[in-house]
Amino acid sequence: MKLTATGSESMQTEQPLLASYTDYRQYLKDFYNFKKQTASTPIRSYSYATFSAAADIKSPNYLKLIIDGQRNLSDGMIKKFAKALNLSKTEIEEFAALVHYGQAKDPLERNRCLKVLADIRVKHQMKKGQIKEEIMNRVPSWVTWVLYSLADQEGVDFNLNSLRQILRGRVTQDEIQKALDALIDKGELKLTESGQIEKGRKLMEGSSDIPPALVRKLQAELIYLGMESLFQDEPTEREFGAFTMALTKEEFEQVKFEVRQLRKRLYTEFSVKREQSKGERVYQLNFQLFPVSEKSLNKGH
Repeated sequence: MKLTATGSESMQTEQPLLASYTDYRQYLKDFYNFKKQTASTPIRSYSYATFSAAADIKSPNYLKLIIDGQRNLSDGMIKKFAKALNLSKTEIEEFAALVHYGQAKDPLERNRCLKVLADIRVKHQMKKGQIKEEIMNRVPSWVTWVLYSLADQEGVDFNLNSLRQILRGRVTQDEIQKALDALIDKGELKLTESGQIEKGRKLMEGSSDIPPALVRKLQAELIYLGMESLFQDEPTEREFGAFTMALTKEEFEQVKFEVRQLRKRLYTEFSVKREQSKGERVYQLNFQLFPVSEKSLNKGH
C-alpha cells in the first residue's frame, strides 16, 4: 500500500492488499481512493454511487457511511460489498472475518475474531504456497506447548479424556491426539518403560525461521487464552498489569531487550527446578509491547 500526499487528498497508487489490513474501514477507504485514481475517466469519475451500483445497493452514499463509521456491515451487506470489491471466494471469507473483528465490541469476542482472522490468513497463504505445509507442521499450537509443559505437572494422566478436562474442554480429543502424536514422533515427549510421559528434546529445537503469518497466528491464540483467563479466573489465580508511557526509539529497544532477558532468565530458572520436582499447574506468561499512537506529524516544529 503506497500513499502519496497531494494537497489535502491521498493518492492511492497501488491496489490495496486485503491481507495487510486489520481495519476493514481503512481497507475500504484505500480501495475507493485507488478506484477513483485508476477507474475514473474524463467522462465519468468513479464515485460512491459507482460502488453502490456495483454492489447492487440503493443508497448511493452507503460506502462513505461505512468508511466514516456511521454504519456497520451486516452479513448480507458483506456479500454485496465483496461483489463490488471483486473479491475471490477465499477473499470473501477473509473480508467477512476482518469485518467481524472490526465490529466486535465485547473484548473476548473481538479477540476470538482476531484468532479466526489469523487462522484464515495462514490457510490462504498455505493454499498459495507462500507457507509450506512442512513448516506449518513444525510450528506448535498453544495445545502443543501446553501438552509439552504438562509433562512437568504433578499427577497428570496422559489419557485423552483426562487431558481434555485439564485443558478445560477448549479442544477436542482428536486435536489433543494429533498434537500428542506429533510431540512423541519428534522426540519432544517420550514414553518411558513404566508407561509415563516425560520430556525428550526441547520443543522446536533446531527449527528454521517462522513465517510472520504463523507467528501472528500463535500470538493470536495466546492473546485469546489471556482474555479467557481475564473473564474466567479469579484475580488471585492470575496477574495482569500494564503501563503506558511515551518512549524514544532507543528506550523502546531497551525495553525489548530487558523483556527478552527476563523471559530467558525465568524460563531457564524454572526449567532447572522442573528437572528436580514437578509443578502444580501449567501457566502462560505473555509479554506484550506495542504502539498505541502514531508519531506526531509536526515533530520538531
